[in-house]
Amino acid sequence: MFLMDLWYFGALSSQVKTGAPISVQIAGQLVLIGRDEAGQVFALRDICPHRAMPLSQGQQVTSADGQTRIECPYHGWRFGVDGVCKAIPSLTDTQKEAMDLGKIRTRAYPADEAQGLIWIYIGEDGAAAPILPAPRLDHVGETAPGLHVSMTFDCPLDHAVIGLMDPAHIAYIHRQWWWRTAKSVHNKEKKFGPVPRGFSMLPHVPSSNSFLYKLLGSKPETEIRFELPGLRTEYVLVGGRQVTGFTAVTPVDAHKTQITIALYWNHPLLNLIPNFLLKNAITTFAGQDRDAVQAQQKGLSFDPKLMLIHDADVQAMWYFKLKKEWAAARAENRDFENPVKPATLRWRS
Repeated sequence: MFLMDLWYFGALSSQVKTGAPISVQIAGQLVLIGRDEAGQVFALRDICPHRAMPLSQGQQVTSADGQTRIECPYHGWRFGVDGVCKAIPSLTDTQKEAMDLGKIRTRAYPADEAQGLIWIYIGEDGAAAPILPAPRLDHVGETAPGLHVSMTFDCPLDHAVIGLMDPAHIAYIHRQWWWRTAKSVHNKEKKFGPVPRGFSMLPHVPSSNSFLYKLLGSKPETEIRFELPGLRTEYVLVGGRQVTGFTAVTPVDAHKTQITIALYWNHPLLNLIPNFLLKNAITTFAGQDRDAVQAQQKGLSFDPKLMLIHDADVQAMWYFKLKKEWAAARAENRDFENPVKPATLRWRS
């Protein structure tokens, strides 16, 4: 159901404090994300192997030797950041000698943190090392996002992804004076090319009917990249400054998808705009997409045949081809071959 052997967005760095793990659901897996005494992030399957109690409902403690432990609230079983059981309080001394605690474990997921983002590697083989490095954003250095917005879409991952990348819906779903109006439909022509595990709308001057871009300066240049499993990044460069919008589309389960939008910038204009106004604008924009795909679910419940057309839906076609190729490459134990070829696409929006 979900692609394996990929890094999924887990949480923002600011959401995970030392000693206070959080619980998230990623691709149908319940994951505890914590931070040890040294501040290093770790991730465990958030299920105690004893009686299936979520470990995140317990507490993070420090052992006598200074090691981080997660204590199950049901029976006090303790687990290290490697997922191995370190203590079972109910055992007598004789029972401790007879039982090999090292054979009891909950899954430990590779975790990585940079640029204010925490990544969790979801692999087919829980014991195998990641086959690729965790994602990194260009242009933002090691800065954290200036603001973020998160919301849940009550729809499967695929509909959330292709809904967000769909260029033809903008004139209908996103009508507001500061973005697009009903009368601002123009012919569009954009060049695309492959990037690792995805594709890019190559660097270009934004469309003349994009009001917000005009505020950034006289000659902005923007690039929009999409990569599996559901990562969309828009880089806007103008006068040596950058505004970067990162969107993680993360499957929760078969019917829910988490959308997280993080905004980075060093452009002076955004420093003049109160954060609550920027956050409200992003929330409004994403909320319109959420409302559209959630309304779409009523029609989809009747299992209709769907169609994709050229050129406006080619990005959606590429997405499905990328997913198919990634799954095939992993199943056949071979290198991934990006099916996206350079192309120029045209549509009205």
